Amino acid sequence: MPVNVLFSARPELWPVYEPLLSDGLTNAGVDAAIGTQMDPDQVDYVVYAPNGGLLDFTPYSRLKAVLSLWAGVESIADNATLTVPLARMVDFGLTQGMTEWVVGHALRYHLGMDRHITVQDGTWTPEAPPLAPERTVCILGLGMLGEASARALAVLGFNVTGWSRSPKDIPGVTCLHGEDGLRAALTTAEIVVLLLPDTPATENLLNAETLALLPKGACLINPGRGPLIDDSALLDALNAGQIGHATLDVFRVEPLPIDHPYWAHPNVTVTPHIASETRPVTAAQVIVENIQRGEAGEPYLHLVDRALGY
Repeated sequence: MPVNVLFSARPELWPVYEPLLSDGLTNAGVDAAIGTQMDPDQVDYVVYAPNGGLLDFTPYSRLKAVLSLWAGVESIADNATLTVPLARMVDFGLTQGMTEWVVGHALRYHLGMDRHITVQDGTWTPEAPPLAPERTVCILGLGMLGEASARALAVLGFNVTGWSRSPKDIPGVTCLHGEDGLRAALTTAEIVVLLLPDTPATENLLNAETLALLPKGACLINPGRGPLIDDSALLDALNAGQIGHATLDVFRVEPLPIDHPYWAHPNVTVTPHIASETRPVTAAQVIVENIQRGEAGEPYLHLVDRALGY
């Protein structure tokens, strides 16, 4: 009897994922039927994105696991109708894309690129930037994406500090945790990168109090989640010079409204949620492996702790 896999995501993704999942499962030795319409009580796995329309999992009595196409699961983790294992998306393409984006924007700040790219007024100021070991970069969030970004920056020679909820050990990175660790991490951070999940514990983590801990003129990079930042506090810190510049890729409301102050602020760079995305080729491989594991009775990869929300 074939394994029934329901694909619940934006319709335009189906033609892309269908051959990747079908071929992948066949090559993995899994006899599977895949579709976008199935009787709920016949579904074994759901390949899922929150914008696919499926919200009530109650009728899915045979369901074994929900396999998310998104790295963030805050919009589904607290769904009371979902009682089976939930796996978030962790794949090479997503991680590599985020690492490249973070390193690129960190280097932009470190090298002072804007001064030479945007100001061509004939002034000759031969001031070289410091070397990477003289610059401290702080990564808030040491999950898969945060750890990969921290490691890449450490390889370049930066003095990298990482902060997480629980203790971590990453070679070349000073790892801190807990409330005291957060304060210690922020007080030396010339460049801060936010790669935390959106949970009640992380909302407004960067606020008036914590922004004031940063060295004056520090730069902020947020490819994580919009609610991590108190927007009013950040604008105040930017206007006061406490924060020198902020590059923001994620927001509480997306697309970012045209009248939002971030668009017009001279010390804010807005990017339209492009830091990284799920790549179908590599994402399909992760989905196939999790289905293969489920059918073999092995633990699923990248399971979400529902109590923590990530």
